Amino acid sequence: MAIELDGATRLVPIVGDPIAQVKSPAGMSAAFAEAGRNTLVVPAHVAPADFSTWMAGLAVMRNVDGLIVTIPHKFTAHGHCATTSERARFLRAVNILRRNPDGSWHGDMFDGLGYVTAAKKAGCRFVGASVLLVGTGGAGTAIAQAVAAERPARLALHDADGVRRDDLVARLVATGATVVAGRADPRGFDVVLNATPLGMRAGDPLPVDGSGLSPAMFVGCVVTEPKVPPLIERARSLGCRTITGADMFREVRDLMLAFLLGAEG
Repeated sequence: MAIELDGATRLVPIVGDPIAQVKSPAGMSAAFAEAGRNTLVVPAHVAPADFSTWMAGLAVMRNVDGLIVTIPHKFTAHGHCATTSERARFLRAVNILRRNPDGSWHGDMFDGLGYVTAAKKAGCRFVGASVLLVGTGGAGTAIAQAVAAERPARLALHDADGVRRDDLVARLVATGATVVAGRADPRGFDVVLNATPLGMRAGDPLPVDGSGLSPAMFVGCVVTEPKVPPLIERARSLGCRTITGADMFREVRDLMLAFLLGAEG
């Protein structure tokens, strides 16, 4: 369905750096059209140094109703929110914003919920499992929280940024979850999840030691481009059950649409 660009058209930018890998705009715009809304989702390539300036510009654009946030802006965008969900407050990160009645921003984070939902639909069982999660950035932090809520026997977190990793470990342990600092070695785990960008660029190393993967493992990756990231390609060659970033996005998209339409708090 074509949408005419006129005075009634509403905009929802999706912002990131890089932005070429993002598949959201066309699908989200079509979903708005199906919901009877004249809203376009448009990509915005904004460097971290320019993010606050860009947000100030959005604040005075009266036809911008919301904002979708991707790498690397999820933590920074949280600081621009006047209000957030409890989930986003814990994570200190958001991937979606909408206007409050006074024009300020309300934020939430659906990466974790979407990822866990996609994994469970693909046959992953987190309850009582041993889980390795690599990456504690915006998406990784959200996935860690959502996985911890599924009551795994053990959740090990690995990140090159040890300070960021240890802070998240401590905060999740304080909720009663069994969470420890881990390494990029998947041996001994039932579930192995990559929440880093490794795999997006040609020549990237695998985020975990590929020789430690085994057929009984469930393996997931947040990367959406290429469609089959190297980690997933390796896992599938062994017979592992897997999900990709596209599987995650299908679940996250529905949550974001409901949020932007005001049907989710």
